Amino acid sequence: MAVYTRKGDTGTTSMYEADPKKRCRVSKSDLRVQAIGAVDEVNSYLGICNFYVQSSNTKKFVTDIQRNLFTIGSILSKAPLEIKKAETKKLEGEIDRIEESLPPLRNFLLPEGSISAVHFMYARALARRAERRVVALHNKEAVDSGVLEYINRLSDYLFCIFREENALSGEKEELWIGRKS
Repeated sequence: MAVYTRKGDTGTTSMYEADPKKRCRVSKSDLRVQAIGAVDEVNSYLGICNFYVQSSNTKKFVTDIQRNLFTIGSILSKAPLEIKKAETKKLEGEIDRIEESLPPLRNFLLPEGSISAVHFMYARALARRAERRVVALHNKEAVDSGVLEYINRLSDYLFCIFREENALSGEKEELWIGRKS
């Protein structure tokens, strides 16, 4: 069976509906498709991050995040799934664990350092974009609150991993200091 179907050649894609009679095609520029695509970008980029990550525990945790992002993409596609609150709690637990091991942060940081750290910082930026797309969809039609919470917490986690990866590499955090008036 070929990967291509040619059905999207006119700029539309099909959307999941539990009732096959309600399945329809929508523009690939539709807010829902944009949100799904942005979540997919984060997920794909986390695969690159996992190539460079130093800790096998972090690698496993990031793989779990990738699974959750597939679930979120499915939810955004209207599949009858849910992202459990416990998954957001796991992110929060990891954020707390990492923050305990690092010095308190009082400034913005420049996105630089070790190769693994900068990849996580870029993943954080992609997660923020995905969140904006999901919120735009939510402003048009309700999105499950678990999805909103998870995607919001994800960028915080990725920022903490950026910091942790730099610390593990012995890289100094480069502070951004605003202009003095």
